[in-house]
Amino acid sequence: MKLIVGLGNPGKKYRTTRHNIGFLCLDHIAHKYNTKFKHKRKFKGEIAIDCDAILLKPQTYMNLSGESVRAVMDFYHIKPESLLVIHDDLDLPPGKLRIRQNGGTAGHKGLKSIIEHIHTDQFNRLKFGIGRHEYLDARDYVLQQFTDEEVPIVKNTIEETVFIVDAFIQGMPVIDLMNQHN
Repeated sequence: MKLIVGLGNPGKKYRTTRHNIGFLCLDHIAHKYNTKFKHKRKFKGEIAIDCDAILLKPQTYMNLSGESVRAVMDFYHIKPESLLVIHDDLDLPPGKLRIRQNGGTAGHKGLKSIIEHIHTDQFNRLKFGIGRHEYLDARDYVLQQFTDEEVPIVKNTIEETVFIVDAFIQGMPVIDLMNQHN
C-alpha cells in the first residue's frame, strides 16, 4: 500500500494558501479516486483510503506533520519507499514540479517534522513550485492566496500531480517518474 501525504495547515483561513498546495492536490486526487476524507483522531489527520493507497492530510499544522505521518505509517506498516509527500517549494517557480527520492528539508518545517518522526530522509517527494516574493518574508508569502495570474497555472499543475500520483500508486518506479517529469 502507498501513502500519499499532502502538506498544509488545517482551517478555512489557510485553505487556498500557497503553503496548502499539498492539501489542494490531495483533494483533486481523492475526487479522481471517488473517495472522501474522514477525520481520524488516532492519526491526527484526515484520511481517504482506496484499495491501493492512503491519502493523508495531517491536521497538526505544518510544523508537526510528522506526528500524523508516523501514526499512519506505523498503523498500516508502510515503508518509507512507499511514501510520497506533496509540498510547496519556494525555490521552484510557480507551477513547476520536481520529483525527488530523498533529500534534505531546504528549510521546509513540514519535511523536517516528517524526517524527525520517521527517522529517515529516504522518502519520495513531489515538490510543487510556488516561487518566492521579491520583498515579502517567506513565512508571510507562503500564507497568502495565489494571485489571479497564478491561479490557472496552479490548476494545470494540480492536474499534472494527479497523473504523477496515479502512476506512483500503480507502481511506476520513481526514477521513471523523475525522468518523465523533472
